[in-house]
Amino acid sequence: MAIGPLALIAKQAGFEVSGSDKQTSSSISYLRQHGIDNIHIGQRRDQIGAVHKKQPIDWFVYTSALTIENPHPPELEFCKQQSIKTSKRDEFINLILDKKQLKLIAIAGTHGKTTTTAMVIWLFTQLKTKISYSVGAKMNFGTMGLYAPGSKYFVYEADEFDRNFLAFKPYMSIITGVTWDHHEIFPTREDYQLAFQEFISQSGQTVLWQEDFDYLGLDEPTNLYVQSSDTTLIENIGLKGRYNRLNAWLAIQAVHHLLNEPLGQLVVHMNHFPGVQRRMEPIRDNLYTDYAHTPEKITAAMNVALEIADGKNVIVIYEPLTNRRQHYMKDNYQDCFKGAAKVYWLPSYLAREDPKQPILTPEELIARLKDPGLAGPAAMDKKLSDIIREHLKAGDMVVAMTGGGGQSLDEWLRKEFKR
Repeated sequence: MAIGPLALIAKQAGFEVSGSDKQTSSSISYLRQHGIDNIHIGQRRDQIGAVHKKQPIDWFVYTSALTIENPHPPELEFCKQQSIKTSKRDEFINLILDKKQLKLIAIAGTHGKTTTTAMVIWLFTQLKTKISYSVGAKMNFGTMGLYAPGSKYFVYEADEFDRNFLAFKPYMSIITGVTWDHHEIFPTREDYQLAFQEFISQSGQTVLWQEDFDYLGLDEPTNLYVQSSDTTLIENIGLKGRYNRLNAWLAIQAVHHLLNEPLGQLVVHMNHFPGVQRRMEPIRDNLYTDYAHTPEKITAAMNVALEIADGKNVIVIYEPLTNRRQHYMKDNYQDCFKGAAKVYWLPSYLAREDPKQPILTPEELIARLKDPGLAGPAAMDKKLSDIIREHLKAGDMVVAMTGGGGQSLDEWLRKEFKR
């Protein structure tokens, strides 16, 4: 989800943009709707060769997944043979930051990055302040990526995967929460903590929670704005879900320090935040989709869902994100679905997998819950569709939790249950 917004930004900043993906998806459709139509499906040598012949390519920016899935991807091999510059997205973003003289506001953390990034963008727009940005979800108040001429700041969702965020030196960073993740990149919890320590040391100033300050073992330099999650003003924020209110508070604090706007006024603006796609997004009445795919994210999503349900039964359809991740977190599910009346557990969405790891089945993962009777295996088929319709007919609230992209539970639901 990071390359798509970057394509939009590059086009708006004056670059000619073309690209490819291994399969079509709603993200590809989104880019085409926003003027980037030179996209081909498939990542073959002959396709990029035809593009290069028509208009020579100067720079090939690729996602980390490309070389993880295939150590010798044909597009990258072609670029090397043709002496075309290649890099991951961080180098190209730094070029734009430098050329356009933008100060970087980077939002990092294991969970809550996308929502918090969108919240910062929302506050800037409500304050009528120009802002450039990249965010990993669709918003109804802006595109996923924007370069705004004359803007002073660039708001960026800085992902720790593949250590991407360590390529930047933010003017300000926001840490939304730190819990060990991306185990194939960070083999130990300490590796993960060290990466965040390094990221914070590279930031001019940082907004973070006291809990993360303690967890990371940070000292007390003057450039940290350490927040208490017990601050009473947090509950003045009118958004559903405690975790949403916590994310909102970090965004409010960051904008307060950047623009010197009163906290009370920022809370008023935040109370009208419309949300982003796949963060408790309604597909139709009582049917929601959410990006939750780790125990911490599931706990947060359940917190929001139970507030929205207001006494209704909450039914969860869960599609784990990647088999490799399950091997590390299978024992952490425990009671993260607490409050749900029933969980339907799908096979994991597979991407960037380690072929040496056996595929963990829904039954094996369900057995790790404190209450295995809460969940049952399911599949994306007519039976599941009928089950969802029955729950909706009964007045239950159904929440799909899925982190996958193309051909995921999220896309299936949107086709099955169009408004």
